[in-house]
Amino acid sequence: MAKPFKIQVFGKQGCAKCKTLNQRLDKLLTEDEWKEFEKEYYDVETVEGLVAFSSAECINPQRIPALLVTRKDEDGRYAPVLVREPKMHDKVCGKSRLYHYVGLQTDYSDAGKGIISPKMITAVLTEARG
Repeated sequence: MAKPFKIQVFGKQGCAKCKTLNQRLDKLLTEDEWKEFEKEYYDVETVEGLVAFSSAECINPQRIPALLVTRKDEDGRYAPVLVREPKMHDKVCGKSRLYHYVGLQTDYSDAGKGIISPKMITAVLTEARG
């Protein structure tokens, strides 16, 4: 049975930060607290991954890895979860937070250092629940 939330992860082969994000998500999703979420990984260097990435329409291609939280709608399709209050950054996620949708993209500035932490991931998953 499909879960109500799907986390779309966008990354590429040979990317250490992509590997770390996937490992953090995989570990987190083994916990009962997050049982309504499942992960779907897309390699943006493949046709399927590029199509999914382009369809998301909200992630800067220079800020991979990224994740977008989607929710199953009445028709059984997954759509991005809208943020309640769009903001450019917050205390937990900094500039990694997506603006209109619930998700994260890597902040490669000196302040962000390209890290998507477990705390950031749990913050957006909590937000997706509404």
